[in-house]
Amino acid sequence: MRSIDEAFEVFTPVPTVLLDATFHIIQVSASFLALNHLKSGECLGVNIYDLVKSRALVPDPAALQVVLEKAISTKNVYTTSSDQAADRFATSLRAMPIFEQDALLYVLLEVQEASARHERRNAINDQLDTNDTYRVLVDTVKDYAIFMLDTRGNVRTWNAGAQLLKGYKPDEIIGKHFSIFYGEDDITNEKPRRELEICLRDGKVEDESWRYKKDGSKFWANVTITCVVRQGVHIGFSKVTRDLTERKAAESRVVAAYEESAKLKSAFLANTSHEIRTPLHGMLSALTLLMDTSLTPEQRELGSIIEESGSVLLQVINDILDYSKLSSGAFSISTDISVSVPSLITSVVRSIQPALKPGVELGTSLDLNLPTTALGDPLRYRQVVQNLVANAVKFTESGSIDIHASLAEEDATSFTIRTEVIDTGIGIKNVAIGSLFAPFTQFDASATKRYKGTGLGLSICKSLAELMGGAISFHPNPKEQGSVFWFTAKLGKFYTANEVDRLSTKLDAQVLSPVPDSLALVRELAPGKRILLAEDNFINQKVMLMMLKGLGFAKVDTVVDGAEAVDRARRNPLFYDIILMDISMPVLDGLGATTQIRELGVDTPIVAMTANAMKEDVASYLAHGMNDYVPKPVDRKVLLKAFLRWLS
Repeated sequence: MRSIDEAFEVFTPVPTVLLDATFHIIQVSASFLALNHLKSGECLGVNIYDLVKSRALVPDPAALQVVLEKAISTKNVYTTSSDQAADRFATSLRAMPIFEQDALLYVLLEVQEASARHERRNAINDQLDTNDTYRVLVDTVKDYAIFMLDTRGNVRTWNAGAQLLKGYKPDEIIGKHFSIFYGEDDITNEKPRRELEICLRDGKVEDESWRYKKDGSKFWANVTITCVVRQGVHIGFSKVTRDLTERKAAESRVVAAYEESAKLKSAFLANTSHEIRTPLHGMLSALTLLMDTSLTPEQRELGSIIEESGSVLLQVINDILDYSKLSSGAFSISTDISVSVPSLITSVVRSIQPALKPGVELGTSLDLNLPTTALGDPLRYRQVVQNLVANAVKFTESGSIDIHASLAEEDATSFTIRTEVIDTGIGIKNVAIGSLFAPFTQFDASATKRYKGTGLGLSICKSLAELMGGAISFHPNPKEQGSVFWFTAKLGKFYTANEVDRLSTKLDAQVLSPVPDSLALVRELAPGKRILLAEDNFINQKVMLMMLKGLGFAKVDTVVDGAEAVDRARRNPLFYDIILMDISMPVLDGLGATTQIRELGVDTPIVAMTANAMKEDVASYLAHGMNDYVPKPVDRKVLLKAFLRWLS
């Protein structure tokens, strides 16, 4: 039995040449060799243009160039004619390009003599399912399933590649509808029918999805269906299928590796944060105690410098963690917490006031239409406002900073709040505007820059604003030098009027009643209260003991690991009023210790006190039975609030 190459060379009745993408001859028929009086060795591997020019062959160079360029540019079969060929025969040239997506693979070139015998031969060859040349071509391709469909989508031809890929023999599949290769969901959704409709409309359709073999196994397929039209009449479809299962598996491995990398990065950042925050906690907590003592003016000034530098370092750590969580998609926004925009802005103004430079005024302008309360994430809303105002304070040497909040839009379920921060600072150069909200970008990156920072603040603000359903932008101050940064956020409405009235009354009571002195209240509660402090770091333990003593707690027991904490709780289940529990400890960590304490039936309030700062960490602490969370470095104000919540 002859091979496919031998069949191509011997039995193809039309003078035919198979070219690669660079127009070099890779197969040639005996009829083409006879037409031009050539031998096979004179053609194979030779560029068709070079061969035609050097030997004055049929076809002539001009006709050859036309038919190849037209066929490739249209990606379709193209036929032309040359009235005078080298041997004085009238000839017709026919080029059939073979593409994989946009990449040219082969060109099949036929030289058809216009005699009655050749015309009859061409008529026979035009039949899709009996075209010997077509069958020879497609049967040489083993890596692709290449076959034809009739106008209704029934299989008409079947090449060796299709048999290898899909497992059907020609007599098992020819005449069957091509939907046999699709899964049940695709058939239910009429995907095969829709693909043919799109192909008729656009001329071509391409898809990547699962396809099924004869044995029921599936493979990830790249499928291209092309509409076949002859002389203006639609006669069927050509279908090319490639098995991309290995590529799909490789992509899945890449995705899995990326996800694993993201987890490792998150774990690394959490660990790095913990390692940095732990000594920072000791430093800042000791500094807080130091500032409470009698200091000379010079010592107090030095202490303030250390305190400010520590706060900046803590903010850098927080920015890096926030950016990492935002970029990995692990950041979540709450939508069901009560938000009072006026109260939040007032709180930001109060906290930022000490940082103002002499001569700079900070004011607010709040729209009367602002909702008293709404639903959203007050922590993240405040974070954006705080960041924009802090930037304005940093870059404003004189003049004013104004915060304006207004109701931009309202519908049945939500409010859209627009907040503007307007300053008379140094402004922003035009060249920097395009990269304002890009991460790690700073206004002044020179070695002599005056203003420090990570370049993450505005990028984080942009992500937070978008997570809150809004946007953020900048424009120059229209009245004078300076900047205007604004952002919008969508806040939800309460469902019942009673809930709004209740929260409004609560907020009004908070505004009208004087702010209690937390320190004084805790000092009143402290006598007689007993605390268990679980902390393995000696410096942090010593600093916390001094801080607790300064708050009036004289009865504080310490342990250095979770196992000791469990043992103390087991021996004295009602002895302690509150437990301050570190998380990362030897022998038994804080989570394991809390779980065991709760299993003993001890319901003493347990407050996590740790340098782990991820939001998901906090959720884990609460899930394990802890009651509250105080991050390290410990802010005494936050600690006081925790004591008031659980000791009152």
